[in-house]
Amino acid sequence: MTVNKPLVITIDGPAGAGKSTVAQRLAARLRLNYVDSGATYRAAALKVLESGAAPEEEMAVAELIAGAEIDFRTDGSQAAVFLDGRDVTLAIRTPEVTLAAAQVSRLPEVRKKLIGLQRSLVRGKGVVMEGRDIGTVVFPEAPLKIFLRADVEERARRRLEQEKQEGRAASLEQTAYEIGRRDQLDAERKISPLVPAADALEIDSTHLNADQVVERILDVMRERKLLKPDSEGRD
Repeated sequence: MTVNKPLVITIDGPAGAGKSTVAQRLAARLRLNYVDSGATYRAAALKVLESGAAPEEEMAVAELIAGAEIDFRTDGSQAAVFLDGRDVTLAIRTPEVTLAAAQVSRLPEVRKKLIGLQRSLVRGKGVVMEGRDIGTVVFPEAPLKIFLRADVEERARRRLEQEKQEGRAASLEQTAYEIGRRDQLDAERKISPLVPAADALEIDSTHLNADQVVERILDVMRERKLLKPDSEGRD
């Protein structure tokens, strides 16, 4: 008797490249769960900020995270993040948490704990997981790895639009600065720096909308025989 393994699709890339929207829509089309790995680091960063510890204090942060309960509850494309039993899905989306998450994610002990959590989230038929090291570290054996790119200016514009929709005031200049700062932190990180996996399919989304990127990914899945006739749903 053959047991079908859950399908794991990884989508990595810098902030503003369109990972979240593409991953959510792809997961919906394939009827797979969607997971934003960055939310786990954001939850860890929120724990640190609320404690009053400095994100760069490795020993203090490691001790805090070791005792934290971070739970990622997903139901298809809908996901909620819980920190010590409290729903922090909205609280982890502030600029302060974003910057702290980039700092906290550089710490080996934090990454070790959260990578284990991310691996445990492969459930049911499979998962589309987005992040920055999913294809290189979390699931290096995944059958399909995507790396999304986009020009900095376009990424800043997209992120600003998202922030406005979420009711957060921001300027294009501030958003571009935050993205540039995050790019620098990700690139300089000694543990799991932001780089495409050697076998990743790289897609420049600067002039593509999310649906066009999803269609390109589905075409590749068909070519690689990863897309079964009954596995693709429609909205």
